[in-house]
Amino acid sequence: MVNPYDQADPSSQLDSDTESRILDAAHRVFVLRGTAGARMQEVADEAGVNKALLHYYFRSKDRLAEAVFARVARALFVPMVGLLASDLPLEEKVRSVVAHELEHLSRSPFLPGYMLSEMQHYPERLPQLIASAAGMSPEHIRERLLGGLRAQIEERVRAGTMRPIDAEQFLVNLVSLCVFPFAAQPMVRLVLGLGEQGFRDFIEARKTQLAEFFLQAVRP
Repeated sequence: MVNPYDQADPSSQLDSDTESRILDAAHRVFVLRGTAGARMQEVADEAGVNKALLHYYFRSKDRLAEAVFARVARALFVPMVGLLASDLPLEEKVRSVVAHELEHLSRSPFLPGYMLSEMQHYPERLPQLIASAAGMSPEHIRERLLGGLRAQIEERVRAGTMRPIDAEQFLVNLVSLCVFPFAAQPMVRLVLGLGEQGFRDFIEARKTQLAEFFLQAVRP
């Protein structure tokens, strides 16, 4: 392990927020370039520290990559799980999930590409990272998510206010409709003839239109 004190006066950089500043910089670099394309020197430059401090706090590029992925999952995934597993009415769940996901992804539009790439290239570490981010096992997450949704859907179907649909399909359809425009942003912008501001306006309109479209699609 590189000793941070081998560099010129690195102790002056060892303040209480250095680790957070490094993680913020790594977040920007890794989300933009992915783990394979990210370079530790670029993270150090972005954070305004030397590479020795990166190793002091995170030991290796793999450890830093895992910390970034867990942070992203915690911000994007955990609130969605909480909303869908809550006691909110089904319509309010849909509207809240759409609002949260689109707002969060609007601020960080490269997240879907980054998440898809990381899950594709490092599937073996996904269960542990999701469990670490959510504070529960994937099995427990699945039970909380699907159990509550299934009960609400079955109740609505019996009342005649909703058409039958598997909870799994309901969940994946909802999340996919939120994520797709960001994951395929270059294609969406090209096909629809949108510039940067046009795409932002499109997403802003989608915050209300998507929820109503989805709810209308599951009504009888």
